[in-house]
Amino acid sequence: MKLKKDFLIHNSADESYLVPVSGNFRGMIKGNKTLGVIVDLLKEETTREEVIMTMKDHYEVPDDVIERDVDRVIEELQKIGALE
Repeated sequence: MKLKKDFLIHNSADESYLVPVSGNFRGMIKGNKTLGVIVDLLKEETTREEVIMTMKDHYEVPDDVIERDVDRVIEELQKIGALE
């Protein structure tokens, strides 16, 4: 899976924004740094498992929390048509 080119990503110190530049979705997604890291990983073709492994390498958080966060982000991105 991969983030469609129809979306612009902006990461600030504590927040991340995903903004459509074309397509059917009208709005903006605002999230924390975790969202930004996950979305950055999705700029390139990757799998759910690869995203989870990268997150586990960078954060000292229980595995179930990381998996839940990754799944939630992927689900929301799929809902708005942001993933190829």
